[in-house]
Amino acid sequence: MTPEELQTLYKTVFATNDGERVVKDLAARFHIHGSTFSTDPTETAFREGQRTVVLFLHAMLQDKSPKEQVINE
Repeated sequence: MTPEELQTLYKTVFATNDGERVVKDLAARFHIHGSTFSTDPTETAFREGQRTVVLFLHAMLQDKSPKEQVINE
């Protein structure tokens, strides 16, 4: 499967009303709009891992191809 085909699958799954609601919920739960800092460095790393997954999902739902995202960022 090419990166473009995979991106199309992500868009198909999350382009529905329910899919959009799930993405918003994930963003709210996993620190997209807030701090991941904790006094415990392990907890900070864990929260950053959660945040990274949602950031990846957001990137896959953009109109840019996966290759463009890597090159331009």
